[in-house]
Parts: sequence; C-alpha cells; structure tokens
Amino acid sequence: MLRVDEVIRDRLSSRVALIDQISHYIVGAGGKRIRPRLVLLFSEALGFEGPERYELAAIVEFIHTATLLHDDVVDESALRRGRATANAMFGNAASVLVGDFLYSRAFQMMVSVNRMHVLQVLADATNVIAEGEVLQLMNMHDPDLAVADYLQVIRFKTAKLFEASARLGAVLAGADVALEEACADYGRSLGTAFQLVDDLLDYEGNSSELGKNVGDDLREGKPTLPLLLAMERASDSERGLIRQAIEHGEEEKLPQILAIVRQTGALDATRQAAQAEADKARKAILSHLPASRAREALLDLCARSIHRSS
Repeated sequence: MLRVDEVIRDRLSSRVALIDQISHYIVGAGGKRIRPRLVLLFSEALGFEGPERYELAAIVEFIHTATLLHDDVVDESALRRGRATANAMFGNAASVLVGDFLYSRAFQMMVSVNRMHVLQVLADATNVIAEGEVLQLMNMHDPDLAVADYLQVIRFKTAKLFEASARLGAVLAGADVALEEACADYGRSLGTAFQLVDDLLDYEGNSSELGKNVGDDLREGKPTLPLLLAMERASDSERGLIRQAIEHGEEEKLPQILAIVRQTGALDATRQAAQAEADKARKAILSHLPASRAREALLDLCARSIHRSS
C-alpha cells in the first residue's frame, strides 16, 4: 500500500492548482482503501509480482474517489470521513470537475498498462457504476421500492468496483476463466456485504465513528434495507410514519424511525443479509485459491466487513 500511495501522489499532480488542492484533500482523507487492497491481495494470492499491480490499485482508488466527489454533490453531503466534504469546502462545480479529472486520469493510467482485458474490466465497471448512480437517483423518496431493486443498486453502484478490483488480480496473473470468475464473485459478494453494513450503520452507528452524520440516508430519502424490512414488519401506523419520512426526507423523525427499525428486528436482519454475502465471498475463493498469507487476508476481510463500526 505504501507503493500504491506513491503512485497516487505521483499521478495526482496537475498544472492546475485547484485540481491539486482538491485531489489531495479528498485522497488524503484516508479511508479503508479496500478496493486497491483487493488488487494487491489477489495478485499476490495468484503469484503475480509485476509493477502493474500498483498502477491498477491506484486506478481503482481514483475511480472510487471520483464517485465520492460526485456522490457528495448529488447527496448534498457536508461530512465524509470526519471532515468537511470537498463540495462543502470548494463548491459543487469544482468537485464535479475534479471528479471528472480523476476519471480521465484513471483512463490515462489504464492505457499505460497496455492490456485490453484490463481496459475492458475497468471501462465496464465505470459504466455500470454510473448506471447505479442513476438508478439510486430514480429510487430516491420511493417507499415502495422492492428489495430486489435496492440490491440491484448495490450491485451496480458499490459491488461492481469491488468485483473489478478482485478480477484485476486474476487478469494480471493470467488466470483461466473459471478462476477469474471466482475472484469476481468474491469481490461482488464482499462489496454487497460492505454496503449492507454501511446502510445498517446509518441507523446503528454514531457520527464520530462513522465520519458522517447518522441519519443521512433518511434525510436524502434513500429507502435502504433497514427501512424496507422495518416497513414489512411494522404496524400500519408505524409503516405510515416510515413512508412519510422516506417521501419527504424527514430527518427530524429519526428518533422515532430508529425505535421502529430496532424493535422490528430490521437491523439484525440487515446484518444477517450482510453475513450471508460475506459467507458467499468466503466460499468463492476457499476452493479456488491456494493457501497463502494473501488468501488468509482475503478471508479475514469477509469478517471485518461485517464486524465494524465505521
């Protein structure tokens, strides 16, 4: 990861001062860096040691960072990773344009790797992520959203880049189709589990640990799994309260909504759904990857994705 950070710092450079400032601000905020770790871990697990793995790890982090910049503008978020968002600091226009810079820089870096399959994986992932963003926008303030449609957004918006990151390690190692798909299955399931826990923590966590404001999803009118499950299990009056909160983004109703979500067992059910996805990720690689330090780290990520507070 230290080598990846070197690549990130080198590739962030721009002759435009504001691009430098915002890019370093958002990337410097840290984060878990799970996606670049997946590139490195799958490369190691499959025996690939070439320098391209650092470049690709930095590329997926750039793509992820670009989505964060655009997300925060769309969601009008003011806090991320415990700091003011870039749009809160520098304005919406600058955030969107620097997000565009990070996307285009990522594609410049992809070309330098000079592998058509790598380009295909990342180009497809970037396009699917954009589709997921639009799907989520369409689902905002919709209390009648089906759980299957909610999960589709997760698969597109979050899990797709996890999937691509895992797949890239297999591509670099020249793995066969079956092994590449097993790695991709791991990434897709891990990414889904990760997002389910994120959605859970928006109702279970606290702002200081999360690095964002608890209840942001409700304020933005996002019908996530805890709310959808609570509505299935709640009384008519409680269901009506949740519906109204989703439709109007009524953050002031958060204490009442939290009580309903907890008493209906929706939080436990959401964590169980995340655990099922983490178990799928484990099974995807247990029989495909040889025992190694990297495989153990990948299995450990499955557990860490569920049992976290931020």
